[in-house]
Amino acid sequence: MISPWAILFLGFILGMEHASDADHVVAVSTMVNRSRRLLSAARVGVMWGLGHTFAILLAGLAILLLKLSIPYKVAQGAEFTVGIVLVILGALVLRDVARARQWRLHRHPHDHPREEHRHLHIHTEAEVHRHRHGLRPFLIGIVHGLAGSAALTLLVLSTIDSTLWGIVYILVFGLGSILGMMFFSGIIGLPFVLTSGNRFARFQSGIKLAAGVLSMGLGVGIMLQIGMGQGLLT
Repeated sequence: MISPWAILFLGFILGMEHASDADHVVAVSTMVNRSRRLLSAARVGVMWGLGHTFAILLAGLAILLLKLSIPYKVAQGAEFTVGIVLVILGALVLRDVARARQWRLHRHPHDHPREEHRHLHIHTEAEVHRHRHGLRPFLIGIVHGLAGSAALTLLVLSTIDSTLWGIVYILVFGLGSILGMMFFSGIIGLPFVLTSGNRFARFQSGIKLAAGVLSMGLGVGIMLQIGMGQGLLT
């Protein structure tokens, strides 16, 4: 019989590996593009991991305590929702790129005494005031957690008899996913941090454009695969 500690260690490793899934990494890449500090980028990954763990824990408790099962169609619907979310995230990034350079008409003084002029200026995205939001990555993590909860909870039920150990397994798996996504979000956010100055505005816009297009493309691919290939919509 496999030791529970070995199963917990496996859960931690699987959690870290789970964070590297393409849809997870792409989703996070659309949210770290505004980071000016590496810590801010890593925080996005932590919030995603917390949301992901929260969703899996709820699903796990429902199965372990209430002996519920997740219908296949519900699991498919959750995966399809991930595709929709990726499309929306990609579209938001492309919108930000489109707004990165805005013409603004305003009055300001020059060196000429008692003279002011109105000029059209281009303000880059780096000059636009930003708010830090932790809610978006947390909610995205919940969506991904719901989408991946079916396979995880089935694994728990098939390998662990104790409800307590099952819950601990989910938490350890979640810890691995949090640390894994914190690492990946830091790596993904590094180019944005290094190019946060106005001198690299065009280069950063190119990276954001690629992230947005990739997110939308992957989202559409998931929707077609689940909706048409696996018959959710047919």
